Amino acid sequence: MDSLITAAAHALAVGDPLGALKRVALREDAPALALRGIAMAQLGDLVRAKALLKRAARAFGPKEAVARARCIVAEAEIALVSRDLAWPPKALATARETLETHGDPINAAHARNIEGRRLLLIGRLDEAEQTLAGRNLTQLPPTLRVAHEMVIAGIALRRLETKAARAALTRAAQAAREADIPALTAEVDSASLVLDTPAARLVARGEERPLLLDEVEALIASGALVVDACRNVVREAGTVVPLATRPVLFALARALGEAWPADVSRSTLLARAFRAKHADESHRARLRVEIGRLRAELRTLADLRATGRGFALVPLRASEVVVLAPPVDEKHATVRALLADGESWSSTALAVALGASQRTVQRALEQLATEGKVQSFGRGRARRWMAPPVPGFPTTLLLPTPPPSG
Repeated sequence: MDSLITAAAHALAVGDPLGALKRVALREDAPALALRGIAMAQLGDLVRAKALLKRAARAFGPKEAVARARCIVAEAEIALVSRDLAWPPKALATARETLETHGDPINAAHARNIEGRRLLLIGRLDEAEQTLAGRNLTQLPPTLRVAHEMVIAGIALRRLETKAARAALTRAAQAAREADIPALTAEVDSASLVLDTPAARLVARGEERPLLLDEVEALIASGALVVDACRNVVREAGTVVPLATRPVLFALARALGEAWPADVSRSTLLARAFRAKHADESHRARLRVEIGRLRAELRTLADLRATGRGFALVPLRASEVVVLAPPVDEKHATVRALLADGESWSSTALAVALGASQRTVQRALEQLATEGKVQSFGRGRARRWMAPPVPGFPTTLLLPTPPPSG
């Protein structure tokens, strides 16, 4: 490797893409194309970066498997930043195995970080954790340690393990200081704000107040019966009843939880669950059916008792019933939560992350665009969606997680 290639690679490693381009901008050999691609990615020109890396991968000879694998890893990172979640993860896994086999632990570790970030993004937390497990970080450069700890922190935040998340972010901040790259330090600082920003609202006995993430964690562990409107579940300690696919049942549970210990009138329940302004006998019959279904779902946690004017929620063991609500109640909050990361998303990528149909996501985006909450650019397959940051709209409790187990 000649001196200009070495100098350009060093410049990229310390976050100086312009310095790298000064050395290789006019060269067309494979190593220079690869470094130019990485530099353009760091500068934000992802389309040109992807094209350069593809050219570099083709230019490397058949005996240069490691170099081609490094290009694939760089392409995978661009795909992740571009929110191209349809990019083949098997290609990245194969490239990582090639790097490990040929003695390139640094780039293999980088590939693992990208795998972990992708799995975290789509809510596959156990797989993300397994991907990063058992790694020796002492031999890695600080930039890779930052990336590793950020994924660990993200997993812990999604699981509401705030102590572990705070520890990982502290380690990431230390590694970022060692790297001495301002953008990296800013990224860690931004992620750390989640722990000190209200993440939900507690609604109990007719009053509400904001909660930080560690307060949410303590609430869920407290033994109270929690109607969780962030995850659309009802939970008590380790028992979780998922109702995300039963919106009518969850609407009833939330209305009953917000009124506890009082009862809720039938007219209010009809309005909340069915949006019925003028209820007739068919509505009342349906309400009786849905109350019966909800009673069956919650049978291990609570009973639903009929009163003179409606129904009341009666916990079997818990001494308190509370509702955990998002900081902002809106119909498509999960879509906005993903878009709030500041990256541009395709509707396909949003559908993959949310585990929803693409048409469902497209309808949500169209409604949010009508309301001025998101905006798009491009057309057809190149269309991408973004949302401006919203103060007081933290996303952690609304991001994808594995389906809760009962």
